[in-house]
Amino acid sequence: MSSTPPPQALTDAHPTTDERAADDGAFGWLRALGPRGRRAFAGAFGGYALDSYDYFTLPLSMVALAAYFGLDSGQTGLFTTVTLVVSAVGGALAGVLADRIGRVKALMITVITYAVFTVACGFAPNYEWLLVFRALQGLGFGGEWAVGAILVAEYATAKNRGRTLGAIQSSWAVGWALAAIMYTLVFSLVDEDLAWRVMFWTGALPALLVIWMRRRVHDAPEAVAVREQSSGKGSFAAIFKPGLLRTTIFAGLLSTGVQGGYYTLATWVPTYLKTERDLSVVGTGGYLTFLISGAFIGYLTGGYLTDRLGRRRNIWLFALLSAVCILAYANIPSGANTLLLVLGFPLGFCMSAIFSGFGSYLSELYPTAVRGTGQGFTYNTGRAVGAIFPTTVGFLADSWGVGGALVFGAIGYGIAALALLGLPETRGKELV
Repeated sequence: MSSTPPPQALTDAHPTTDERAADDGAFGWLRALGPRGRRAFAGAFGGYALDSYDYFTLPLSMVALAAYFGLDSGQTGLFTTVTLVVSAVGGALAGVLADRIGRVKALMITVITYAVFTVACGFAPNYEWLLVFRALQGLGFGGEWAVGAILVAEYATAKNRGRTLGAIQSSWAVGWALAAIMYTLVFSLVDEDLAWRVMFWTGALPALLVIWMRRRVHDAPEAVAVREQSSGKGSFAAIFKPGLLRTTIFAGLLSTGVQGGYYTLATWVPTYLKTERDLSVVGTGGYLTFLISGAFIGYLTGGYLTDRLGRRRNIWLFALLSAVCILAYANIPSGANTLLLVLGFPLGFCMSAIFSGFGSYLSELYPTAVRGTGQGFTYNTGRAVGAIFPTTVGFLADSWGVGGALVFGAIGYGIAALALLGLPETRGKELV
C-alpha cells in the first residue's frame, strides 16, 4: 500500500517554475499545486468533508437520541466530550504515523476508522455502547484534519498556503451541509426512533474515498526526502525539546481556545433551535443553512486574509468577532426568530474564518521531521481540553438554558487571543 510514487513519476509532483509563476488570480493557488498536488487536495478535501459529515450526525440527532435513551443535558453533552477527548489520542497518534509511514497512508487509516465506528453507532443497543462507539469514532476523527492539512501544505507555495489550506477547511462546511440535508430528509421520512440510526449508517460513505485515494494520491516527494533523511521523526519527545517546547505549549493553548468556542456552538446550536426556539426539523434545517453558508464563505475568506494579513492578525481579528457574535446570538429576544436567522450567517462566517489559518500556521511552526507529530498533538490536545466547553454548557443548560450557557464559548476565543502572544508570525515560510 505504498503512497510514494516511483522516481520516474515525480516530475509533476510539485509545482514547476512556470506553475509557480501562474499562481495569481482566483484559482492560481490551485494551479500552483501541480497535478499531484491537486489530487492530494481532492483527497484531503473529500476526507475532511466526510469527517465533518460523520461528526455532525450526532449533534443533529441529539434531541432524538436524548428522547430514545431518556438522557439529560449532561449525558448528551458527554457524547461530544468523549468524542473530542479520544480524538486527541487519535490525532496525536495519526500525527506520529504521518511522520513515520507517510501522510497518505496515515490519512487512509483515519478515514477508515471514523467511517467504521460511525456506522457502528447506528447499531448501539444502549447509551453505554453508543458512548463507546462514539469514542472509537473519535480516534479517526481526530487524525484526519491534521494529516490532510500537512499533505496539502507540503505541496502548496508559501505565497498561497493560507488560502489553499483555507479551501481545505471549507470542506468542513460542505460536510456539515450534507449532514444537514440528510438530517432533514431522514427525519422527515423516518420515525425518530429509527431515523437517528439511519443517520449513523450513512457514515459508510467515506469508504468510497479510500478506494480512490489508494491509487491516486501521493505524498509530496520533496517532503518525503527530507523526512526520510531526518533523525527523530515522529517523536513526541522532539516537540518538547527546548527549541520547540514554547511553540508546543502556546499552539496547544491556541487550539484549545478556538475549538472550545467552536464545538460549543457546533454541538448545542441545533438543540438550542429546537428546544428553546421551538423550530421544526425543516425549520432547523433552514436556519442551519444560513449558519453553514456563512461558515463556507468564512473559510474561504479567512484563507485569503491569512495570506494578506498574516497568520496571527487573522486569528486575532476573528477571535474578537466570534466572541461578539456568540454573545449577540445567545441574547436575541424571544420571538425574534428572523433576527436569529440573519445573525446565523455572520456567526458561521466568523467562527469558521478563524480556522482557515490553522492548517498553514501549525504546519509552518514545525520542521518536516516532526510536522505531523507537532500539528497532530497541538491541534488535538486543544480539541480534548476544548471539549470541556460543550460539556459545561450541557450541565449549565439545566439552570441557565441552552442560549444562556452558549456564552461560555466566548471565553474560548479570549484564550486563543492570549495564546498568540507566545507564537511567532510565519507567513511566507518555505516548508521544504
